[in-house]
Amino acid sequence: MFFDVPATVIVGAQWGDEGKGKIVDLLAQESDVVCRYQGGPNAGHTIIVDDETFKIRQVPSGVVSGKLSVIGAGCVVDPEVLLGELDQLTERGLEPNVVVSGNAHLIMPWHLAIDQASERRLGKLKIGTTRRGIGPAYADKASRIGIRIQDVLDAKILRQKIEVALAEKNIWLERVYDVEPFDLEAVASRYEGYAQRLRPYVGDVSLLVDRALRAGKDVLFEGGQGTLLDLDHGTYPFVTSSATVAANAATGIGIGPNRIDRIIGVAKAYVTRVGEGPFPTEIAGPDQERVRELGGEYGTVTGRERRCGWLDLVALRYAVRVNGITSLALTKLDVLSTFDRLPVCVRYRLRDGTETEDFPAHQSDFHAAEPVYEHLAGWRQPLDGDLPEAARAYVARVERELEVEISLVGTGADRKRVVALR
Repeated sequence: MFFDVPATVIVGAQWGDEGKGKIVDLLAQESDVVCRYQGGPNAGHTIIVDDETFKIRQVPSGVVSGKLSVIGAGCVVDPEVLLGELDQLTERGLEPNVVVSGNAHLIMPWHLAIDQASERRLGKLKIGTTRRGIGPAYADKASRIGIRIQDVLDAKILRQKIEVALAEKNIWLERVYDVEPFDLEAVASRYEGYAQRLRPYVGDVSLLVDRALRAGKDVLFEGGQGTLLDLDHGTYPFVTSSATVAANAATGIGIGPNRIDRIIGVAKAYVTRVGEGPFPTEIAGPDQERVRELGGEYGTVTGRERRCGWLDLVALRYAVRVNGITSLALTKLDVLSTFDRLPVCVRYRLRDGTETEDFPAHQSDFHAAEPVYEHLAGWRQPLDGDLPEAARAYVARVERELEVEISLVGTGADRKRVVALR
């Protein structure tokens, strides 16, 4: 077994798209329950098992392994996406065992409309969202006017909440965003239909997970996005709308933080980000396209090209600190196998000419930061078995810099292409 502990958090240590789905799927083999603690269907996970590829957005990655899969209160749920994924998984011969927290919030059609219209209106100042309604759904949650999953259990309450929400949202859509308003009857009818299918999946996630832990079962917690997209600790404002860091696993599911035993960070052997925002180690020239094609760096949800950069140890050191990462899984090491030399960012050079190994606390310093690189030897050979000496040296350098052990190394897309170092 890789990790013989009851409660493990898997957290992305970069800007998302680190390969968390593969690591969760791998560790789910030894788990009893897999939980998604934050995010919505903007978080695409690709899982490859033998010759089959599964692309999922809303359902926890453990569903592919047939595990009890939980969607926590910290998530926002698009019922159309969720039910569509469950149907697709069933059609492919799986039997998804899913429980959704009644406290999770619903993504409503006006959330998508506002998200899309807002990004268009911002123009060059756009955030670069996936336009899936995630931000507006979390905004309504914070404003205490959101509609929760448990509201589908009572047709009268559901209709009343839709009516109240539309009275305000339609004004915004028409007068601010110049978008057609929504019809109450059409929306109510559509969501009442979803309600009939959602009811069997709604449960008390906090109680379920607490009982599993008390019974000594292995529980795995996964986030949707990466550390640098965290609403509080990420590269604001180019972030997601929820807390992505490991501490939110407890909040998003409804257990005490003392129940968490181990935190595994997932990072690529290089780094990518989608959307707008500063990116110190972004690769210039044709090597960016080379990494993108070798790594298949296109968004699972949107198909957008991911921006590609060399490994950033300053940002990764920050992720270790804010998450309390106890070990690291380094993915996609195989993508670097065609390079003779590999730049690795070990420090930032700031505007005043000073250099730092610590992530800047002020956004203006980060926006202007220049990477200071050291170059490591490449290995120029496929990673089919044991790691070549130069590849091991690359991994060892990351360990020394971060002072955190690397326990798993991903050497290919398939579930089996992983080297366990410990």
